[in-house]
Amino acid sequence: MKKILLLLILCLIALASVLLVKTFRFSSKQVQVEPVPALSLEKEVLAGRLAQALRFQTVSYGDANQFRGEEFLAFHRFLEQSFPRVHSTLTREVVGDYSLLYTWKGSDGAGGPILLMSHQDVVPVEAGTEGSWQHPPFEGSIRDGYVWGRGALDDKVGVLGILEAVELLLAEGFQPKRTIYLAFGHDEEVGGQNGAGKLAALLQSRGVRPDYILDEGSAITDGILPGVSSPVALIGIAEKGLLSVELSVESEGGHSSTPPPHTAIGILSRAVSRLEENQMPGGLKGVAGQMFQYVGPEMSFGQRMAFANLWLFRPLVERRLAAQPPTNAATRTTTAVTIIEGGVKENVLPSKARAVVNFRILPGDSVESVMAHVTRTINDPQVKVARYGENADEPSAVSDTGSSAYRTLERTIRQTFQGTIVAPSQVIGATDARHYSALSNNIYRFVPMIVRSEDLKRIHGTDERISVENYAQCIRFYHQLILNSAQ
Repeated sequence: MKKILLLLILCLIALASVLLVKTFRFSSKQVQVEPVPALSLEKEVLAGRLAQALRFQTVSYGDANQFRGEEFLAFHRFLEQSFPRVHSTLTREVVGDYSLLYTWKGSDGAGGPILLMSHQDVVPVEAGTEGSWQHPPFEGSIRDGYVWGRGALDDKVGVLGILEAVELLLAEGFQPKRTIYLAFGHDEEVGGQNGAGKLAALLQSRGVRPDYILDEGSAITDGILPGVSSPVALIGIAEKGLLSVELSVESEGGHSSTPPPHTAIGILSRAVSRLEENQMPGGLKGVAGQMFQYVGPEMSFGQRMAFANLWLFRPLVERRLAAQPPTNAATRTTTAVTIIEGGVKENVLPSKARAVVNFRILPGDSVESVMAHVTRTINDPQVKVARYGENADEPSAVSDTGSSAYRTLERTIRQTFQGTIVAPSQVIGATDARHYSALSNNIYRFVPMIVRSEDLKRIHGTDERISVENYAQCIRFYHQLILNSAQ
């Protein structure tokens, strides 16, 4: 008995030693940078221009008949008036009627060009919610240290922020050595085919191969990732694919007084329930695994130990990540039932019922594997399974975190947002960047805005806003990024 107890103690000591050694070797991957001189900015003036930009109702609607081209053209005129140096120095082209392409010619041919992206359009304000806004969505108000309005976060902050940075650099007499392209699509919120699609095709026809492309996507999270007290800047190195699936059931109708064991709605509900209860497998693999290799060393000691010893704690860690929607979305192909229809009257058996399920596809999964999962999981010949709508995209390729372009982004973030942790991440939505996949192997998705948990619901929601200080930091980031990339 004593020998068994001694052996057990020795095993526990050995286990503790392994855990501690691996934890202490799980060291920080954050780059050390020299601070850069603070860029003096007239914050209120800059915020005022952003507020003006938010007053243009450059809305993308699902119904193309609601599109208001005159708002985009008026917005273009506003940009010309607001950024005179940009428009007198850079070449500007209008593509697809409303998208904008600017070319800032480099002074020498060495080094590939860079492409900075954003989009002009915004989502509609949901009908009936206008009165819930603290300040009207297209008023462009500055109140309580914030710029309020639709597009403040998504994504006129990118359009204006980039142009402000270029205007400042021109005023300073800066001339880039490498060519810089600025591309601002006009229909990102409805797929980007006529904006980014045509911009990318034009650049490809000219043989343009950017060294890197930077679009929107991820941001600087503050208080969102569990166990991390510092802000975390997430650079999107990939984005999920997209697929919607329609489930439909047909059955004999009739009077509700003599129902079958399961109506069309009941059969459909069972299918939906199976999909929700048996989601596609996730976990710390691929991009999600890379992200926590950067974030894990910055966590509290207990959580750092867990991530350093996934050989032991992986099931526990993955369960915890799956319990929170933001981290669950980062680690699996997600399943979201978004539409369900059936029935016409309370005493009539429905002859038809249908549902639409939206999947955001993790790199490593595919449209084909999702369709197979749906059919296999439902396992009911009474339920017809078909693709829904025209938008179906495979996940993007994964960009390299070891490239010089990624290191430039990493260094610039650390210089302009001191104390911020930088990590690669996966963009859970779709961006215009997917149209540019043939142009560059280095496509990154990041907007230098700080997002807290309460801000997540503002994106595409009510009371969209950005702080005046954060907007100034955005401009500092783009200014420094161009200096780091092109001088």
